[in-house]
Amino acid sequence: MCVKTSVELEIGGMTCASCAMRIEKLLNRLDGVEASVNYATEKATVFAPGYDPQTLIDVVEKTGYTAALPVPADPGDTEDASDLARHRRRVEVAVALSIPVIAISMIPALQFTYWQWVMLALATPVVLWAAWPFHRATLTNLRHGAATMDTLISVGTLSAYAWSVYALVFGTAGMPGMKHHFEFRVARGDGSAQIYLEVAAGVTMFVLMGRYFEKRSKRQSGAALRALMELGAKQVAIMRDGEVVLIPIEEVRVGDEFVVRPGEKIATDGVVIEGSSAVDQSMLTGEPVPVDVTMGDSVTGATLNTSGRIVVRATRVGGDTTLAQMARLVEEAQSGKAEVQRLADRVAGIFVPVVIAIALVTLAAWLLLGQPAAAAFSAAVAVLIIACPCALGLATPTALLVGTGRGAQLGVLIKGPEILESTRRVDTIVLDKTGTVTQGSMSLVEAISADGVDRDEVMRLAGAVEAASEHPVARAITTAAAAALPPVSDFHNDAGLGVRGTVNGLEVKVGREEYAGALAPDLAPIKAAHEDVGQTVVVVSWGGQARGLLVIADQLKPSSTEAVSLFADLGLTSVLLTGDNPAAAAHVAAEVGITQVHAGVLPAGKVAVIKALQEQGKVVAMVGDGVNDAAALAQADLGLAMGTGTDVAIAAADITVVRGDLRAVADAIALSRRTLATIKANLFWAFAYNVAAIPLAALGLLNPMIAGAAMAFSSVFVVSNSLRLRGFQGFSTRRTTRGVR
Repeated sequence: MCVKTSVELEIGGMTCASCAMRIEKLLNRLDGVEASVNYATEKATVFAPGYDPQTLIDVVEKTGYTAALPVPADPGDTEDASDLARHRRRVEVAVALSIPVIAISMIPALQFTYWQWVMLALATPVVLWAAWPFHRATLTNLRHGAATMDTLISVGTLSAYAWSVYALVFGTAGMPGMKHHFEFRVARGDGSAQIYLEVAAGVTMFVLMGRYFEKRSKRQSGAALRALMELGAKQVAIMRDGEVVLIPIEEVRVGDEFVVRPGEKIATDGVVIEGSSAVDQSMLTGEPVPVDVTMGDSVTGATLNTSGRIVVRATRVGGDTTLAQMARLVEEAQSGKAEVQRLADRVAGIFVPVVIAIALVTLAAWLLLGQPAAAAFSAAVAVLIIACPCALGLATPTALLVGTGRGAQLGVLIKGPEILESTRRVDTIVLDKTGTVTQGSMSLVEAISADGVDRDEVMRLAGAVEAASEHPVARAITTAAAAALPPVSDFHNDAGLGVRGTVNGLEVKVGREEYAGALAPDLAPIKAAHEDVGQTVVVVSWGGQARGLLVIADQLKPSSTEAVSLFADLGLTSVLLTGDNPAAAAHVAAEVGITQVHAGVLPAGKVAVIKALQEQGKVVAMVGDGVNDAAALAQADLGLAMGTGTDVAIAAADITVVRGDLRAVADAIALSRRTLATIKANLFWAFAYNVAAIPLAALGLLNPMIAGAAMAFSSVFVVSNSLRLRGFQGFSTRRTTRGVR
């Protein structure tokens, strides 16, 4: 027996969400076991006190799937890529062979002598080799008394193929000159002149294509973790016997001292023991203003040292660092996300057993009525054939293809069909502040001069001194100042306080009040008012007196207020979630019309806020752009990343908004809802037309015209219904159109 209580297993062989549910159900039957199986990540998290992992693996393998303990990721491991490549080969073969089968079978003018035998040769590899994953999954499902989309595909394609072989070999369908005559006539017969190879090949091709795009999307599920870990330093300049030695980050131990120069990433969590600097902690807080650190201050691995040279003593390394903890947050959030079971699987779970029952009843009824066995089997098989609609393979892929294509035109990238259902149920949207609602960079809001001082002079002298600094506040001031700045001499950067230098014979200081000089009575209340709303205020002085104030802040995006209004129109409650201080957060929330605010929240806290909302019964969408948002994006029911943000956030999100315009998020939600509605309508009609034909098949009245008409008409409807998504208008597009009128 093993002492481990929580075990993570990598699961293989799952083809749909029903597989995950079945494995989870069997594991939970063990005494004291609580299991959660995630189809998207292909992992099972099992709380199993007292159980050996091998016991759990054996249970999974008895269900027909594979299970193994996780192994460390190998950067050179190409197993996933190979699996995707194998699936792609199946798709390519199916497409190449199925298209001529469908075309020739459905167009009598193309039917040459012995065409039907050529169709058999082309369709056989498609049905027996390309469709093998469906047949294998069906056998696994049947052992456990379950029916899924795979069962419907397998039974339908094999029935169509088997009957076609029977008709060719033992019936009259193989005779020279045989053609599919499309007559608008219902007549009873034994079906021995009818072949359905286009059904078997076409359904296989379309469903395989849909599965390929789904599998390709699933392969990207670990991209957030890979991108997050890439943020860390790869090497570190460590102090050894008074010398600086460059070693791999993996060799750093707690207590080691290492040097961090300006522009370098801090290798691991630690404490500053020498020097002072400004550290960009946007990875943690999302805020663009660097934090001043000096001896005794804690620093976090993977954050960026922007100015001075510092020496840090490592306090946490490896899996204990803040970066590693953030990676675990992302992984846990992804694994714990509720699965959206595929719509077709849910329908198939009911539809397949009913169809099989109807086929058996049909067979029995014909035999009991004294009809020939050939006619009885023909009617029963016809029921199975007509129950496998070609349109089913088109229902989801076509709507998704058109919807995602239209989304791309609007700057919205949807990762896959499993994302769409969340958008329908979302009722709360949580917005990160910096880079999402605001611009994400510092800029000059206002320049204020003391009485009798020229404002342009304040800007010119401050810009000249700050031009020699790389601090984000300095860049904001320099950008706003005049292009032609006077030269500066005797420049000094006093870390944590400000900068000073000589300009035109004047010693100019820009920085904190205690550094630059006491404020005149007319400036003090102005400074206090701006700081009360979370803005950064620096003092400009020369000649020993404070001459002006420069107000720096991260300003709102022009579209943010309108976007929050659009969210309300969509029935969503907006919540502001930020690592910034409460005053700044409250000010921004008031400007855009948000009443719920959570400020001063670090990455783990953001996840906690999302979980708390979910525990209240809310279905939560999260919009963010930073590394610190990745775990929250993964935890949310729907994660939306701004395409102007970090790769980590984009990888962790379900939908990426390419533009920085927050209104595009409203477009993303509205388009996703419309696409989901289209998929549901497609699925309904894909089944409805064929369900209507089942009674004809059971009565032995099915002929090629009815089968062809039902399948062709349902396919045309599905495609045309999906094409309607091309007319979807984004909110900004509608406003532009109205403006033109």
